[in-house]
Amino acid sequence: MQRSARLPKCHDLEVYAPKRHASNLNLTSQRYSIMGLVYACIAPHGAEIIPELAEKQFEAFGETRKGMGRLAQAMDKHRPGTIVIATPHGLRLDRTIGVVTTEYSEGSLKAHGKSVKAHFRCDRQLAQKIIQEASQAKLPVIGVNYGTNEGPSSCMPMDWGTLIPLWFLGTSQKRKKKRKIVIVTPSREIPLVQLVRFGKAIAEAAKTASTNVTFVASADQGHAHDKKGPYGFSPASAKYDKLVIQAVKQNNLKQLLELNQKFVEDAKPDSLWQMAILIGIIEHVPMKARFVSYQAPTYYGMLCADFEPY
Repeated sequence: MQRSARLPKCHDLEVYAPKRHASNLNLTSQRYSIMGLVYACIAPHGAEIIPELAEKQFEAFGETRKGMGRLAQAMDKHRPGTIVIATPHGLRLDRTIGVVTTEYSEGSLKAHGKSVKAHFRCDRQLAQKIIQEASQAKLPVIGVNYGTNEGPSSCMPMDWGTLIPLWFLGTSQKRKKKRKIVIVTPSREIPLVQLVRFGKAIAEAAKTASTNVTFVASADQGHAHDKKGPYGFSPASAKYDKLVIQAVKQNNLKQLLELNQKFVEDAKPDSLWQMAILIGIIEHVPMKARFVSYQAPTYYGMLCADFEPY
């Protein structure tokens, strides 16, 4: 299927939430009195992990679908009110990191005659604080509004790199309450070290939030696993994915910053830049990594992993 999103007018969209079950998870036993960044994860955005969009590939994407369910359960334990999500498929700003400051974000995906839609309120206060922290760190960052300054028409069209992870993670399983979001868009034209520093700015800004905050690195791994895919075949994709899995299992994502640029280009991931932001977050809020799942049922690899404070 074509990996793209149809972007309808904001006021035409309905809200859809996936059915989930958490009967074996005691969420009420967890209480958090300290606000800030309490959880992070790497989440893929292959459309076929959403059951309504899978059709004949439902079983092929089953392991990743289960992995996303495990991430949703883990996130729920921390009871976040806001998710900061870094997407590679939203705004593509030249040499600039984008922070979405709209009041809302909405979008839809369509495949095989079926569609899913999503609508979220944005945490504008946290978005502005992230911009402030990043600007003080002298990072190339800009706030981005869309439509109108405020109100229902202040609504950023939602890309698939945002919509798909939020389909699983954006609603509390226990309370059925939707979380606010902050969408950030890394630039591939700036040094990775600047994205690491941006991650630290996010973690610092989260300290001022009135709710628990989580971070999602929306990321698919190498995109050259299949010669029939749109990017052809390169053995670098499988090697890249193996190195990312190893970095997670060793709780040492920082080693990924040393990867050769040509090797990354050959592997064709869309993950490294969002994971660089995650590295900065982990340096600011020490976390323990957990490998959840990995598979490459088509031309790109999908990894689920999460990170919880020690």
